[in-house]
Amino acid sequence: MYCTRKITEGVTWIGGSDRRLALFENLFPIPRGVAYNSYLILDEATAVIDTVDSSISRQFFENISHTLNGRKLDYLIVNHMEPDHCANIDELLLRYPDMKIVGNAKTFTMISQFYGLDLEGRTVTVKEGDSLSLGKHRLSFYFAPMVHWPEVMVAYEETEKILFSADAFGSFGALNGNIFNDELDFDKDWLDDARRYYGNIVGKYGPQVQTALKKLSGLDIAVICPLHGPVWRCDLGYLLEKYDLWSRYEAEEKTVAILYASMYGDTENAANILAAKLAEAGVKSIALHDVSSTHVSDLIGEVFRCSHLVLAAPTYNNGIYPAMLNFLHDCKALNLQNRTIGLIENGTWGPVAGKQMKELLDGLKGMNVLEPVVTLKSALSDASLEQLDNLAGALAASLAE
Repeated sequence: MYCTRKITEGVTWIGGSDRRLALFENLFPIPRGVAYNSYLILDEATAVIDTVDSSISRQFFENISHTLNGRKLDYLIVNHMEPDHCANIDELLLRYPDMKIVGNAKTFTMISQFYGLDLEGRTVTVKEGDSLSLGKHRLSFYFAPMVHWPEVMVAYEETEKILFSADAFGSFGALNGNIFNDELDFDKDWLDDARRYYGNIVGKYGPQVQTALKKLSGLDIAVICPLHGPVWRCDLGYLLEKYDLWSRYEAEEKTVAILYASMYGDTENAANILAAKLAEAGVKSIALHDVSSTHVSDLIGEVFRCSHLVLAAPTYNNGIYPAMLNFLHDCKALNLQNRTIGLIENGTWGPVAGKQMKELLDGLKGMNVLEPVVTLKSALSDASLEQLDNLAGALAASLAE
């Protein structure tokens, strides 16, 4: 049975949610599931904006059939060729033999790679700034390469001022009937997942996001329709500001995330004591995470939120504790920049984790490593506690700047 919602009188949401999938891209935990958004425009001509993942194909086709109500489908607009959005292209071609696919040159290269379809006479290739008239509705296309694949484009509907934004402005999380941002408590229930989605999926491509934001800034946008998460029909400035901050690698909050690895509890003890000292100094919204038991995607979400990070790790096989090393490699892969860092190392006979963490951080842009680096030899001593006091003071002073 169909399950749709009207975006406007002429535009309908025809997507759905998957609450069974455990890992997005078989990598990122999604305990709240994920939504796959698709949209259908009814006018003199009809157009579907992107398809959905194969997990909800049945729902998708029932939604299309109900919304078309016997009409033919004229166009499929392919803004993004990732399989969670393009999985139903071949089936749509079979069901709607008059349908044409609208995409750019890179789109069609990828379609041939995924499907090997004979598309002779069934394609419309668009370039930057090209338009497609559906009647009253008119779609203009703007390329957004590497946000977050090279073929990505967005479609702007000029009459109702709707931006179909591909994977930009998306979020993890299934939609529970309320698909619009003004029907939700976004800060409470969605912001963490939106930030985690951005940081892990798009985070590496901050410069490209900045380019896209500048390109789209000249458009009069009233509604943003992403391929995951809520549809935005008000407070667009809030969302655009988040994307501007994240893509410039500027923190949302002046606060501290303490990310620690601990084998037997001594490094964890130092992390807890530091958190208490920072709280006593007036620091709010402190995050404290064990990198061994917290998924790295959640850690990445925190570093996009927090201005200051403390990394605490024991030495392991003359190197950095593996879970911390994995986290630092993710930071490098995602192009993390512009953070103030405190370091805590531990080692019973040869602590070298601090030096090696600093060497990795030196390879990232705009990383300011504070002194002192706190060194524990097995457990906190009076000497290392004094270092911890000094680090707490340096963090508090930096936050006050």
